[in-house]
Amino acid sequence: MRCAAFAAALLSCTVAQGANLQISPVSISFQPGQNSAGIQLQNNGDTPLYGQVRVYAWDQREGVDALTPTTQLVASPPIIEIAANSTQTIRLVRRPGAAAGGAEQTYRILIDELPRGDSPQSNVAIRLQYSVPAFVLPADTQAAPALEWSTFQRAGAWHLRARNSGALHAQIGATSVRVGERTVELSKGLLGYALPGRAREWQLPPDVAGAMPAPLAIQATVNTRPQSASAAVARD
Repeated sequence: MRCAAFAAALLSCTVAQGANLQISPVSISFQPGQNSAGIQLQNNGDTPLYGQVRVYAWDQREGVDALTPTTQLVASPPIIEIAANSTQTIRLVRRPGAAAGGAEQTYRILIDELPRGDSPQSNVAIRLQYSVPAFVLPADTQAAPALEWSTFQRAGAWHLRARNSGALHAQIGATSVRVGERTVELSKGLLGYALPGRAREWQLPPDVAGAMPAPLAIQATVNTRPQSASAAVARD
């Protein structure tokens, strides 16, 4: 899925709550050597909530998120039924033999809310879907993201690229760009993630694209810290 605008990125956005379901925490980090963690689901409604939990290895290819089913991280139970005004904990367990100690491993846990009485099948209509990122942190406690920003044109549209050459994911929050004398806000909250050794791309809005090609000054919150950077026009 290639984003048509900065707000339209389902798999790069974490939904903390919606309807009657609340999820906590909204992001999971496994410390080196940690093999299990939990997600608490709170049903604030007056009727039971039904759903399924699926785990995917999370990668990025050609600038967009890519998910692949995995058994390296297991969710239990995979089928949920939460009574009204009740909670349930989903346990996440890393299987023996899962890679450890080297590069950061990245996953997405998809929690699908299903209509009552439906079984979890691929052709069942999903009422709501929540996407929770999970990271197995590298053993190197000094690991950090290293972002390089650039702009490029594809099929007549201008894009912004964040390439992460570091060993840790970059959570990119509130982001704005300055082009000429104008500052344009790209995102008030989460813009997306750039995974280690990968690049994430977003299509620039018309009020920025209209001034291209031009260098951009970028203000972004990366892993909760404000950063300043510049984006030159890429040659590729």
